[in-house]
Amino acid sequence: MKEKVNKVVLAYSGGLDTSVILKWLVETYDCEVVTFSANLGQDEDMGQIETNARKTGASKIFIEDLTEVFVKDYVFPAFRANAVYEGQYLLGTSLARPLIAKRQVEIAEAEGADAVSHGATGKGNDQVRFELGYLAHNPSIKIIAPWREWDLDSRTALMAFAQKHGIEVPTTRSKPYSTDWNLLHISYEGGILEDPWAAAPDDIYTLTTAPQAAPDEEEVVDITFEQGNPVALNGKSLSPAKMLRALNELGGRHGIGRVDIVENRFVGMKSRGVYETPGGTILRNAHMAMESITMDREVMHLRDSLIPKYAQLIYNGFWFAPEMRLMQRMIDDTQQDVTGEVRMGLFKGACRVIGRRSDFSLYSEAFATFEDDEVYSQKDAEGFIRLNALRLRIQQLMKKA
Repeated sequence: MKEKVNKVVLAYSGGLDTSVILKWLVETYDCEVVTFSANLGQDEDMGQIETNARKTGASKIFIEDLTEVFVKDYVFPAFRANAVYEGQYLLGTSLARPLIAKRQVEIAEAEGADAVSHGATGKGNDQVRFELGYLAHNPSIKIIAPWREWDLDSRTALMAFAQKHGIEVPTTRSKPYSTDWNLLHISYEGGILEDPWAAAPDDIYTLTTAPQAAPDEEEVVDITFEQGNPVALNGKSLSPAKMLRALNELGGRHGIGRVDIVENRFVGMKSRGVYETPGGTILRNAHMAMESITMDREVMHLRDSLIPKYAQLIYNGFWFAPEMRLMQRMIDDTQQDVTGEVRMGLFKGACRVIGRRSDFSLYSEAFATFEDDEVYSQKDAEGFIRLNALRLRIQQLMKKA
């Protein structure tokens, strides 16, 4: 016997999984289903999502534009840390889930719902991210995870269910990809991508031009930072979301930000994913360039040592954990002087740093020059080297003793 549920709030994207789940929840639990769809900057017809939810049985529909909140309070903090998972993944999906989970619980409490539900599979990371987010805000909320309950064990089965119940979904048998889209990235999994040797089809990409088809001339852009956050593009002030959208358009035009990786999921298996993160790729490279002239060496090296752990916490769903809050405070403290301008060149899939300047710069041409100077005695380096070599010399002398 299934536990009695009166009302459930479903995180609803309008895709194959959540469309089927909406109908399944109504039939299986005989309960009222409220849908919540978050606009995080994805280029989707939110009106169509509302129409589909209503046709499929939703009793009430929430569609909210959280784009600015997403970029300001989730994306930018992670980029102040230069967060990257396993050297390549810029955490586009991982950063969105805690925001969705938090707002979903708030809606559940406001609507008097006794349960929440999501469309994450029992094999993936998202089930962990959603549910850690739910429980961090409401420790007693009921959670329904259909992929861990039903007998619809494949996307083929889901498509058959949808067809049987007259549910319109964007997935087809020729393009059975699982995708997640927000202003930071779009991801693709499943279908032919489950073979890590098979190249991703050219027609899979949505945000970026193929690098070989990108413009033949480099485009130069200037990004202004204040305390680690980008605030202006080519001298024009932009809000967080407008900044990322503008960088996406620039990066997409020049084929920047495509990544094809096999990553280690939190649940233990390896998974192949294809990602497009054009604006984020530009932003991270520019931010590191800004730090290179404004951040103390030892502070930078200490912060860099935290990046793998910080990124792992985000990837594994611990955005609201106390250790995450501690690390964010430490990282934000390193950003106080990360202010100035970075000049980037965008060309055929690559973004390169051309220049950087700051009123807080620690770079001194007087010290670094190869020409004559009056501030550095090169002979001082001899004693510096001999002192640092002392333990190495002692080891070798002991071997010969």
